[in-house]
Amino acid sequence: MRIYFLLLIISAQFFAQPTNSNVDEIIQREMKERKIPGLQMAVVQNGKIVLSRSYGIANLQNNVPVNNTTIFPINSNTKVFTGVAMMQLVEQDKIKLNDPIGKYLDNLPAEWQKITVDQLLTHISGLPEILKLLDPMTGNIGPLKTEAVIWEKLKTLPLEFKTGEQFSYNQTNYYLLGKIIEKLTNRSFATNFEEDQFNIAHLKNTVFGDSRDIIQNYAPSYRYNSYFDGKQGEAKLTYTYTEFPDFVRTGAGLNSTAEDMANWLIALQDGRLFKKPGTLDMMWTPGQFNNGTPTNWARGWGITKPRKNHSAVGMSGGNRSVIMVYPDDDLAIIVLTNLAGSSPEDFVEEIAGCYNPDIVKADPLTYLRKNLRAIGFENAIDFVKKEQKTNPSFNPNESELNDWAYRMMANKQEKEALEIFKLNVYLFPKSWNVYDSYGEILLKMGDKSKAIEMYRRSIELNPENENGKKILEGISSL
Repeated sequence: MRIYFLLLIISAQFFAQPTNSNVDEIIQREMKERKIPGLQMAVVQNGKIVLSRSYGIANLQNNVPVNNTTIFPINSNTKVFTGVAMMQLVEQDKIKLNDPIGKYLDNLPAEWQKITVDQLLTHISGLPEILKLLDPMTGNIGPLKTEAVIWEKLKTLPLEFKTGEQFSYNQTNYYLLGKIIEKLTNRSFATNFEEDQFNIAHLKNTVFGDSRDIIQNYAPSYRYNSYFDGKQGEAKLTYTYTEFPDFVRTGAGLNSTAEDMANWLIALQDGRLFKKPGTLDMMWTPGQFNNGTPTNWARGWGITKPRKNHSAVGMSGGNRSVIMVYPDDDLAIIVLTNLAGSSPEDFVEEIAGCYNPDIVKADPLTYLRKNLRAIGFENAIDFVKKEQKTNPSFNPNESELNDWAYRMMANKQEKEALEIFKLNVYLFPKSWNVYDSYGEILLKMGDKSKAIEMYRRSIELNPENENGKKILEGISSL
């Protein structure tokens, strides 16, 4: 499947010249390294689309190039539309964020009734996961057949944790938000989205649907698989089939274009979707756990970076699409791809840096990635030591580093991943999880004795690390 890289097609619609020609360089580099077949992006600056570009192949079967009307699945980016719909209800005084959901939904289990609307929006409800009742391979409703049967079964499952105490990304939360929207508006959530968002923002290519639907100008989804017919082999690109039952499409069910998403963001920020200026800020403010500490999630938005300078908020979907908004810089970047696992959230802030170079340094992960690419990943710890001496605010985030390393490991960049796991151990020596992760990559790369040392340290810090204990027992028995 390498041939399509030789046929890389760039079709560009220029609304204004980008402030930095490195945009194309970044995109082409990342498409090559991540083996992304097709990509679409848009940049919004000062309330206008200043760049809209399409790259590569949308449909590999028929060698169809991506253009500005190619429609991509946006997966969990659908949740930002649900967040807006809920905040519109807040503006209309039809609902309050701290209201218990039992006020709006009937026949809930007793322990569910006091969960608040806000706890659904920010994924701290503790509700059981509805996806566990769907077919794990396709996402369809499987042997339970109907929504009614699934709903009755779901209500018999216990909470996964005490409400407000932990975070757990959970589709049940957005399923219930859809029910609240429908009850308070007397419309289906699909009609609500169309009338109160799509039409207002003039979205021409945004539709609900999945692999079962015929969608014109649609880019099929692909992923790299290495397990076929019970055998492990070399990874190759395969077609991905996905079903989103209509009743859970408030969580992941929309398909769109980068230009449509850009026009939606413009409408969101210029006051056409909200009537009160404070509503947008409220939506983009992270939720709170019971103890008052902030979560990583805002209301419908899963990426929150409340930095002192160049703060950002955004969302990613399907590990293949991302939107990132920089309110202080009046800037937004949208990147859509047709490859599950492409993780454009890794490089979106570098693109933003083409419009304001200070953004790159404001995000430690992006700054680290850009520099390590130049000087070598083996210099990660030395680079961080030097940077922290001159810039005390340079503090990479533990979970972001861990996630980045795991994505590199999944992409066969094991040497690079090893150095980032090692860096995480250096930066967070009291975290049991960093030792567990470092042990995992060491074991994968054949360093058994060092892996044992890391797993033992992880268990010392967290005696309840059962997974670590199991792996350590397995290593010892070899």
